[in-house]
Amino acid sequence: MPSTACYGWGLLVLFTMIPGVAWGADSAAPPNPQDVAHQADTLLLKELHEGDSSRLASLVDDEAFLRRLSLDLIGRNPTPEEITAFVLDPDPAKRAAIIKRLLSDPSFGDNWAAYWRDAIMYRRSEDRALLASTTLSTWLAQQFNDNASWSETVRALVTASGDVMDDGATGLIMAQGGMPEETTAEVSRLFLGIQIQCAQCHDHPTDRWKREEFHHLTAFFPRVAVRPKRDGEQRSFEVAATDRFPFAMPVNNNNRFRGTPEHFMPDLDDPQARGTRMQPVFFLTGQKLDFGASDQERRGQLAEWMTSPDNPWFAKAFVNRIWAEMIGEGFYEPVDDLGPDREATAPQTLDYLAAAFTKSGYDVKWLYTALASTEAYQRESRARRNPDEPAFAASCAQRLRADTLFKNLQEALELPQPRMAPRGPYGLARTPQALFSQTFGYDPSERRDEVSSSIPQALVLMNSPQFSAMMEARPGTMLGRILRELSDDEDAVVELYLRVLARQPSDQELKTCLAYRREVSDRAEAFEDIFWSLINSTEFLHRK
Repeated sequence: MPSTACYGWGLLVLFTMIPGVAWGADSAAPPNPQDVAHQADTLLLKELHEGDSSRLASLVDDEAFLRRLSLDLIGRNPTPEEITAFVLDPDPAKRAAIIKRLLSDPSFGDNWAAYWRDAIMYRRSEDRALLASTTLSTWLAQQFNDNASWSETVRALVTASGDVMDDGATGLIMAQGGMPEETTAEVSRLFLGIQIQCAQCHDHPTDRWKREEFHHLTAFFPRVAVRPKRDGEQRSFEVAATDRFPFAMPVNNNNRFRGTPEHFMPDLDDPQARGTRMQPVFFLTGQKLDFGASDQERRGQLAEWMTSPDNPWFAKAFVNRIWAEMIGEGFYEPVDDLGPDREATAPQTLDYLAAAFTKSGYDVKWLYTALASTEAYQRESRARRNPDEPAFAASCAQRLRADTLFKNLQEALELPQPRMAPRGPYGLARTPQALFSQTFGYDPSERRDEVSSSIPQALVLMNSPQFSAMMEARPGTMLGRILRELSDDEDAVVELYLRVLARQPSDQELKTCLAYRREVSDRAEAFEDIFWSLINSTEFLHRK
């Protein structure tokens, strides 16, 4: 079993391996996020670019920075009023100020709750888990807006019990139907970045993890189960744990409405046999519990060991995910496949950021502040690099998540709020946003270069009756209002660009739009075409 010392590199970096880093006289105080951002940029320049900054992209202008930051932090484009105020603000510290302000916006929690809801639910075992989706999102949004530490949030997810429609923290276990093996795989993948599920039936083919280690980890979850629950007409499920079992129990691990007292690793040669009883052991450190430990001891202790500062993979997994989402490429790709046998891009920079995040007390908003303050984040976008090109020389454009795209479309078109939605199986709402997510949604753990467009997506934006109607220049639509209020065509074009793409048109774009307007005698028809082209543009669909 690997020792704790094998995995201590990330924390040792904090104190011994990064020269010239001053953490402050108060060892308990978190490092200044702007100082950390500067040091991260310095390390990246040394690690990947041999100190040559000429290969790096320039920093983006204020309009591009504000759109990028707004999409990343609160999941929507800035309004024309917000763009004008930010661009005209002469304060040299305005970028730091807007980072702080957006992190205090309630939409910050909503945006990142949607991200983690998708990360948890996309690999669910069955669709009934979606019953917990709304409650999970609401709870996660509160956690992020209250700036609960990431360790507190993860401990709650791992140890949760209760009705899945009342307690959002139950969403993780509900997503896997309470099955110990599936829960084990997701806990390790999501919060440690280690895909130990590959060792479930055999030793991991490319990592050091053994089959026994997977099942030792699974031994923390046998006593928790998901049970159906009915309260009058309301159908639900509950995550429930028990430590009292009848004298005779089935000889397998499949009594999932009740749980089992211990976990048994199946005998591959004799599937009908009970298998080997497994002791709860945390595979990264070798820390263990005795047989017979209660469910509360098992899940509670595992959560403590996972989130301990002595386990650097916990911090690395979160830093790597958020870096990948904000910069466009992770230190490890995909973002849920880390480990001592994997090779990171810029490992010193990742170790440094993970150690600083640990020292912050796993302060989520602190990390977003540090990453958004880096020059790596604020660089112009380029096409995704070839494998032989250095990483992080520029930002990478990436497809907007479905919820973000829908929100921007809703605001650009000034769509009315939907009425009470019809209900589907298990009471799930079939809202326009839910149906939109079925078409545009993707697993946020996937590599961004593997997220592709589809014909159904194009058809929704080009031919959807609801969206097409709202792009018309008639009373009651956004375009109709703009053309009524702005008689000057140039002003109307600028307003459309600000509302849809969160920037002013370039001289060439303005010239092209005005030339088209002169060609089309009907002003409304011309602007409908311009509006349609902006909504269907690659730029609208992507965060640059």
